[in-house]
Amino acid sequence: MPTGAPGPVDDSDKGGLRAALSGLTTRGRSFLAAGVAAAVCAYVLGQGDLLRVGLLLAVLPLVCVAVLYRTRYRVSGSRRLSPSRVPTGSEARVHLRMDNESRLRTGLLMLQDRVPYVLGPRPRFVLDRVEPGGVREVSYRVRSDLRGRYPLGPLQLRLSDPFGMCELTRSFSAYDTLVVIPRTEPLPVLRLAGEASGYGDGRQRSLALAGEDDIIPRGYRHGDDLRRVHWRSTARYGELMVRREEQPQRARCTVLLDTRRIAYRGAGPGSAFEWAVSAAASALMHMLERGYSVRLLTDEGSAVPDGSADGFAGSTQESADSAGLMMDTLAILDHSDGGGLSRAHDVLRGNDEGLLVAFFGDLDEEQAAVAARMRQRSRGAVAFVLDGDDWARDGAAVPSAPVSDRLRLLREAGWTAISVPPRAELSRLWQQAGQGGSGTQPPAAGTTTGLPGGWA
Repeated sequence: MPTGAPGPVDDSDKGGLRAALSGLTTRGRSFLAAGVAAAVCAYVLGQGDLLRVGLLLAVLPLVCVAVLYRTRYRVSGSRRLSPSRVPTGSEARVHLRMDNESRLRTGLLMLQDRVPYVLGPRPRFVLDRVEPGGVREVSYRVRSDLRGRYPLGPLQLRLSDPFGMCELTRSFSAYDTLVVIPRTEPLPVLRLAGEASGYGDGRQRSLALAGEDDIIPRGYRHGDDLRRVHWRSTARYGELMVRREEQPQRARCTVLLDTRRIAYRGAGPGSAFEWAVSAAASALMHMLERGYSVRLLTDEGSAVPDGSADGFAGSTQESADSAGLMMDTLAILDHSDGGGLSRAHDVLRGNDEGLLVAFFGDLDEEQAAVAARMRQRSRGAVAFVLDGDDWARDGAAVPSAPVSDRLRLLREAGWTAISVPPRAELSRLWQQAGQGGSGTQPPAAGTTTGLPGGWA
């Protein structure tokens, strides 16, 4: 399906003859100037043959302007993105389609699409004459290493006469948007400290019946098992009633992303902030795949999704929609000007929040204390702490003394706290978190570690 379908463009509208004259090419202007000069010389010198040559040179571009101006082409175009949402560093293909809806054969057409410079050079295509009712399809690729929402369009169509004397440009009105989301990393399936299974043993349940005498029945529906019919309620209400089934509640997970500008150093695809955004996206997708109700929370206290009653994604369909919404939010997420985590702390309501997975930048003593108090409002908490100084200088993998103090404070509060060295792989850090966060460094590449007993 086309993601955008610009409406037909009638080349007879917009502007007037003055606009058509402004479309004269360098060749057309040269012919016109040469014709005028030849006519003046012929008048001064009294040369009739030269006057005829001058008139021919001057009239030819004007005739081309008039013919191109009065030619009624009706052309429609559409654009289709495949896909419309891509991770950073991946390519998307843009398909363009042009339809000649007029009864005339078009001249030579130049099709041009406007794209932001971060997606690559502006694509241009030369289309041969399109027969009445004919179709031309072209495509090009775009790619970006930076997250964001990038507008594509509008399409521009440039018409020219056979002699190249005049060119007219017409623009379609529709835009499309390419969303470049953070790149995600597959994570190992394991049980984090204090975590309940998404749909397995230990999940919470909302019981619709607490006993034979404490039942909330509902009306019989076609296909219900007759063994669930509750005869006492049927006799009371005068219609067939059945017992409600046990309603499982999905385990919850909140992914907290610290976006404070003062908490990070550097910029660009390899910066600490971009790593944190990508890691948060990976954690969100991983927990959703495991059947959790997940939400994204920032240091400013804004939660995604925020439309449901409890702030978490609900059913499977809602989870799919919420996943797209959260990834779109991460695509355009930027640094905040806030200096603290108190707003995020206030959003966390209590132990019913479930698992808390946080990605912190630099933490001073005050903010480390606020983060430590967040542990009291969750069933389990895992923190990944980035040392901005280490990331800025791409330094050693050993955390500095201040970072070690913050990690110790978080661990004493009950967090599973992990230090994140530059260019670390989240999968290894995740596995370390599953082992209770022992040590400060992830296992080296190729090292085999014992599997924790809590693997799901």
